[in-house]
Amino acid sequence: MPGAIYAQKNSVKKLIFASLILWGVCAAATGMVSNIPMLMVLRFVLGIVEAAVMPSMLMYISRWFTRTERSRANTLLILGNPVTVLWMSVLSGYLVKQFGWREMFVIEGVPALLWAVVWWFTVQDRPADAKWMSASEKAEFDAILKSEQAHIAPVRDYKSAFKSSIVLKCCAIHALWSIGVYGFIMWLPSILKSASSIDIVSVGWLSAVPYLAAIILMLLASFLSDKTRNRKLFVWPWLLIGTIAFVGSYLVGTSNFWLSFVLLVIAGATMYAPYGPFFALVPELIPSNVLGGAIGLINACGALGAFLGAYLVGYLNGATGSPSASYVFMAAALLASVVLMMLVPASTGQRSTPKDGAGTKKAVASAVAE
Repeated sequence: MPGAIYAQKNSVKKLIFASLILWGVCAAATGMVSNIPMLMVLRFVLGIVEAAVMPSMLMYISRWFTRTERSRANTLLILGNPVTVLWMSVLSGYLVKQFGWREMFVIEGVPALLWAVVWWFTVQDRPADAKWMSASEKAEFDAILKSEQAHIAPVRDYKSAFKSSIVLKCCAIHALWSIGVYGFIMWLPSILKSASSIDIVSVGWLSAVPYLAAIILMLLASFLSDKTRNRKLFVWPWLLIGTIAFVGSYLVGTSNFWLSFVLLVIAGATMYAPYGPFFALVPELIPSNVLGGAIGLINACGALGAFLGAYLVGYLNGATGSPSASYVFMAAALLASVVLMMLVPASTGQRSTPKDGAGTKKAVASAVAE
């Protein structure tokens, strides 16, 4: 939250630049540790460094994209995670085999340092700072962004924003949603482990299928969300489908591997698909002057939900001697996020007029030409 607030009040560019440098240094230094306490400190610092990146980038996107594009922009940002996990898992294994685990961390810390340089010389904090836009284009773009915020009741400060029902609901939704996603991540290796007849290479490919499906569905959901300007329609129905598929997969269990796996693929894809539309809805409901801190709080609650979810799952497994109670808990959390999402008001902002759309296209076309 402090990082996101700093980014809003001062500079996203400087925050992300510093984060990339520290991120790369911490990652590379992990390969040089000699004891567990040092490892714990490094990973903790790495967590702090990366914490402000996502909310700051989501807030940054709201400055540079109109609501006709914002869901897709959010999705492309968030896709960096599952896409990178897919190919870096393979590359990391290769690096460990060829050089060793310490060298892997050092090598993988370098790209962040290189990207920090690219970031610094190519990014501007606001459209007003862009040299490739004319004064009239900047004014027109600024007018469109202001018109999108015209319907939102002003909020005096962060204290007032954090106590608003919309922010509190979004925080609870993200926390409960994260518990459900944790359930998916936990159940996937469990069901794959039951397929004893499948070789390790096939297991690796099968474990990638839900994430590939998630990538496709995330892109589709964000496109349709921007096309229809309806965010909620591409959040709670998808999470509801994910809840049903997750429960179905667990109930089928190991009695029918392929049916259970297909249901799990559906669950994973529909749990990841709504991220773009959900974070596109936030700036349509919350005033821009408190958006950074609000998104920071919502993200923090999502991380807290995943942390508490893991803790409670472990507790329930130990207390009951069976995973059944923990899976019921995770499914219930996901269902609760669906109910809360239904209670969040839909954006009441004006739809972009043809003039607005033409203006945006004109600015983009002119930028490309220059």
